[in-house]
Amino acid sequence: MTGHPNSFGTRQSLSTDEGYFTYFSLQKLAQHGFSGIDRLPYCIRILIENMLRNEDGILITSMDIEKLASWNHGSVASDEIPFMPARVLLQDFTGVPAVVDLAAMRDAAQRLYGTPSKINPLIPAELVIDHSVQVDSFGSSNSTTENTDFEYLRNSERYAFLRWGQKCFENFRVVPPSTGICHQVNLEYLATGVSVTKNASGKIVFPDTVVGLDSHTTMINGLGVLGWGVGGIEAEAVMLGRPYYLLAPSVIGFCLEGKLPDNVNATDLVLNITQMLREKGVVGKFVEFYGPGVSGLGIENRATVANMAPEYGATMGFFPVDEKTIDYLRLTGRGQKTLALMENYYKAQGLFRTDDSQPCLYSDHVVLDMSSVEPCLAGPKRPQERVLLSRMKTSFDNILKDNCGIPSRPVGAPGFWENEGGKSLPNDLYEVNGETCKMVSEQKDSADQDRGIGHGAVVIAAITSCTNTSNPSVLMAAGLMAKNAVEHGLTVKPWVKTSLAPGSRVALDYLKAAGLMEYLELLNFYPVAFGCTTCIGNSGPLPDNITSTIKEKGLIVASVLSGNRNFEGRINPLTRINYLASPQLVVAYAITGTVDIDFDLEPIGKDINGSPVFLKDIWPSSEEIEELVNKYITPDRYKNAYASVFEGDKRWKSLPTPEGALYNWDNSSTYIKEPPFFLEITREVKKPQNILGARVLALLGDSITTDHISPAGAIPVNSPAGQYLIGQNVLPSDFNSYGARRGNHEVMMRGTLANIRLKNKLTPDVDGGWTLLLPEGEKMSIYDAAMKYREKKTSLIIIAGKEYGTGSSRDWAAKGVMLLGVKAVIAESFERIHRSNLICMGILPLQFMSGESHGSIGLDGTETFDIVGIESDLHTRKKLLVNAFHKDGRSAEFSVVSRIDSQAELTYYQNGGILNYVLRNLY
Repeated sequence: MTGHPNSFGTRQSLSTDEGYFTYFSLQKLAQHGFSGIDRLPYCIRILIENMLRNEDGILITSMDIEKLASWNHGSVASDEIPFMPARVLLQDFTGVPAVVDLAAMRDAAQRLYGTPSKINPLIPAELVIDHSVQVDSFGSSNSTTENTDFEYLRNSERYAFLRWGQKCFENFRVVPPSTGICHQVNLEYLATGVSVTKNASGKIVFPDTVVGLDSHTTMINGLGVLGWGVGGIEAEAVMLGRPYYLLAPSVIGFCLEGKLPDNVNATDLVLNITQMLREKGVVGKFVEFYGPGVSGLGIENRATVANMAPEYGATMGFFPVDEKTIDYLRLTGRGQKTLALMENYYKAQGLFRTDDSQPCLYSDHVVLDMSSVEPCLAGPKRPQERVLLSRMKTSFDNILKDNCGIPSRPVGAPGFWENEGGKSLPNDLYEVNGETCKMVSEQKDSADQDRGIGHGAVVIAAITSCTNTSNPSVLMAAGLMAKNAVEHGLTVKPWVKTSLAPGSRVALDYLKAAGLMEYLELLNFYPVAFGCTTCIGNSGPLPDNITSTIKEKGLIVASVLSGNRNFEGRINPLTRINYLASPQLVVAYAITGTVDIDFDLEPIGKDINGSPVFLKDIWPSSEEIEELVNKYITPDRYKNAYASVFEGDKRWKSLPTPEGALYNWDNSSTYIKEPPFFLEITREVKKPQNILGARVLALLGDSITTDHISPAGAIPVNSPAGQYLIGQNVLPSDFNSYGARRGNHEVMMRGTLANIRLKNKLTPDVDGGWTLLLPEGEKMSIYDAAMKYREKKTSLIIIAGKEYGTGSSRDWAAKGVMLLGVKAVIAESFERIHRSNLICMGILPLQFMSGESHGSIGLDGTETFDIVGIESDLHTRKKLLVNAFHKDGRSAEFSVVSRIDSQAELTYYQNGGILNYVLRNLY
């Protein structure tokens, strides 16, 4: 920023015990005719403060401030907001390609201008390495060490590159591996609540704000910190001093009333909220929580609710700062001086919530009486598919009926399904597609149960993810349940792959101090890593005998995890049904070994005397949980855990680290390669052209997620990416994952649109990354087809249904399709982050007119397409004309709306992407 014009005279002085601080007063702004500011949602007020403080007359103007200060709760968003966050949060999957891009931009700056030094983060950026560790080893006291050893073996080149970045770039810090999950580390340590900068006139105080390279950055909203996930390319631009632009949001007020029942926890609460808000429709909107129930929720519970904002579709789920916020910061070891300044500032600024605060004016409202929440899970495929715990057995019966044709059993009938080889069909046998399935009673001894697994078997039970491992209450509850189970003589089924991946060192410390880890370990829940693991698909392989049984019998098996995502193919390729649940329910299902159980009617197992034990017999009371939390959650634990958080262990310190301002690219590397994004950049901007003669690379349906588009998980040997690596003399055992190879565009572009669950309507007979090369009609991989089209100089488009790009903010979902040659995506609707990412990579998002789709227009994907109106007077939301030409001579003409929603996005698109724009404008 170039200065502070302070057009509205809002600069004020705040007196504290630490001296005087400058702040930009919302109350002073109200005196300029904006009298309703104290009734605006807290999140909108923080955005206004951000613009007041960063006003420079160029990037942020007095007109920008006027527009937002006049925010109307009943109006539709139309004006863009420039937002300058205080920090950027990165993780290694998305962070490595971001640092790779910065390194490549330095090379481009050297070529264009001869001075690469301006390519440097201008605001603090912190990267937490948490996404690379996999659960290879489990069920052992050595599992954490072994998995960390594997992690370094696979990723040492990437980690050495990050160490180079830490040394080379200013304002860039790295939290080494085996420390914790980025959002939990942010909640427990990195977030300050209040920020301070210094300039020539003194110290300026303002709210802590953040954007992150992960959609679950929203977790920090539970602490009253404004922040959300953005695309990697947008985050890089923010790091380089450019504002992040968003449309003035609608703000949905979510009123929480009552209190949670004793047998219900924050996981149950957030799964209810997720379902409610998905049904409400809050994509692209802010959600702000208010009401009498908020004061009864601790920050850990608020963080769980805020974490899953991407799952309920909102940009963020915000809890304003209040006494609970200060209490939590104190509990987690933040300094008393910072807390005093924070409380003083927020109260002076009118941003401190109390039960007596004036009610805010919201765009719309949702109300939940928390006393109505019941224990539940979410699944089998989406986080919003809430299933009451009491209905799980019935739900699973319906899944079997839908997937296998197996008739539903009478309500309350015990049993789970096993494959059986006999020809005769007594009453408990059913023939399904030529195969006989038998209903096997649960009333068997343990030796009989262990002989094999059937439909509904839980093969993965994972206490994982910052969503829940940041919450001492639910972890203590899981530990107490394990204790009660062990004391009743219960064990975990042998086919269940169990894991405990604490989101920080603190979590393991207090579980040990409370004497609960020994019981978790007796149930095989040994610590496996301090990282995301199963929640992001790093569940690791299942044991060979389990894998072969699942494949041979064609079983529908399950995972149960305390995470936030359960999309198809994400958790493990073999688990066709996946359920999100609280940590204590993860323990329960590990004991049963199946989701095909009614806990109200059927025992969870038998004790040492053979007597039935029900779930209610081992369920811990809220008083027990609260007692342990109060006793063992102390500031010293947090201070000790984070005392040397940036130093790392001997493995980190011993990594060979490159030197120099420019990175020395190794052409033989299969992990880190210079991307081609800037190789042909010029100082002059080339005008965008109409898209003519384009072919459809993929014709897709509704709810295509970034998991479907972006490479993730294991790299199959026979895939284009696998064959590339073999060509580079990499053994399949050393492939690692797509996430680990995000710094190599050759791997990532080959894995784009290659998800095994992708359904391309051009190839309806096969799932996965297949398409038709047109006009030949030859079936081949999407990558191979894209390269054939490149040889022909044929532009490509993707056609899709509703909610294209749902899910994590994976930058490679945009980068990959751009490298494949895709010029535009035509969809019925877009998810917020991915739409923006497409523009930031120079891809045009186009939306069918309301009520129209490729089906209603009569498109089958074999046409050629002309998209006109791009090169003449392109503007925001411009209606463009599309002509589709069938091979039989027929044609279809229809209109689409350009989903370039703001002037900033238009500028980025015209520059061929946001990083091209930044590179041209830094010099």
